[in-house]
Formats: sequence, C-alpha cells, structure tokens
Amino acid sequence: MALWKVIVLFLGAFTGGISVFLFKGDNHKNLKLVLSFSGAYLFGITVLHLIPDAYHSNDNYVGVFILIGFLFQIVLEQFSEGIEHGHMHKPSHEHVAFPFGILISLCIHAFLEGMPLAEGNQNQLVWGIAIHHIPAAFALATVLLANQQGKNKTVFYIVLFAIMAPAGYFFSNALSTGGIGNLQQYFSRIMGVVIGIFLHISTTILFESSSDHKFTVRKMVAVLLGVGIALIAFVSEL
Repeated sequence: MALWKVIVLFLGAFTGGISVFLFKGDNHKNLKLVLSFSGAYLFGITVLHLIPDAYHSNDNYVGVFILIGFLFQIVLEQFSEGIEHGHMHKPSHEHVAFPFGILISLCIHAFLEGMPLAEGNQNQLVWGIAIHHIPAAFALATVLLANQQGKNKTVFYIVLFAIMAPAGYFFSNALSTGGIGNLQQYFSRIMGVVIGIFLHISTTILFESSSDHKFTVRKMVAVLLGVGIALIAFVSEL
C-alpha cells in the first residue's frame, strides 16, 4: 500500500472541487483541455497496461466483464448526467433539489476507478485518474452550488468524492492480497468491469469535450500529449 498514491488521488479531486471558489464564470476552455488530456491518457493506459494485464490470468470471460463495465457506465450516467466528463448542468429555477443521483453515481464511479491501482505497477494510472478527477470534481462542485448547497456542504461532499478513489484502492488491495474472503480469484473479472468503464469514459471525453465533435489544434495537442506520455511510460517499462 503506497501512501503517495492515496495522497495524489485525494488531492486531484479535492483541488478540482475547491477550485470552483476561485474560478467563476462559464468559460472553462482550459478545463476542457485537461479533460482531453486525461481522456487520452486514460485510454492509452487502458490499452497498453490494463487490458493486457487482465488477460494474463487466462480467464476467457474477461471480455464479457469489459462489456459489462462499459454498459454499467452508461447506466451510471443516467444518474450522474455526464459529470464524469466535466459536464455541468444547471437546474431550472422551478426545481432545485439536492442531486443525490449525481453524487452517488459519481462516488461509485470514483470507487471503481481506484480499484486497478492495487494490481501490479500502476503508477502512471494514478496520475491519470487524479487528473481526470479535477474537472469531474469541479463540475460536481458547480452543480452543488447551483442547487443552492452552502459552501461548507459543498466542501464536505467534495471531500466525500475525493476519498472514493483511495477507498477503491484500499478495497482492491485487500482483495488482491486475499484479505477479503476468496475473491482474489475473481480479481481479473473485476478489473474487466473497470476497464470497460475506462474505455467508455475516455472515448466519450475525447469525442464530447468540444463543440460539434471537432478537434481544435489545442485539443489535438492535448490528446497527443496524453497518448504520448502513456506510450513513453509503457516503452520505458519494457
């Protein structure tokens, strides 16, 4: 169990959420670039590391669970309204209520994202998840404030979201070491679910983080940088 991973995961989400009090307005072009970078980086790490590692177990059903994870993320987004992608939806003046569906689905999403970190050398994935959670937490904080949640409550829910990925890491670490029953034999299938989630999130970010699905020069640079760093990290480990 690496303490630095827990700290990085927590600070990524916490910093992103707290920054809502520093940056106001609807112009978040730089945030979209962070989204594009994180989506490309996550996609690269998933293809280069997570998928090959999952199939090392010779479990023929890993692909089935990747599909399950992909579909499960679609279900989560029916409640989260795309917060994972940095989407911010302001409520109408006629109806303002606490967004329980958004918060719960986003916490489940973050918990599952932290699970692959306990398997093998996933240091580069830590940074990918942390960067990905910056715009997600910012969007969550924006929605909470728009739903008339006070500053203290907003900070509390941001902290709750920030501890979800570390919690997933702790759970997965106990699972992979056999500390939780005999679930270790199903670890590759659980990773398959997470891989499916990552594939959905990363590809959606890449194609929805700009208007009309067009790649601007800045977005293209962010995407190439994300994929390039993932590729360099992969080659350096060979």
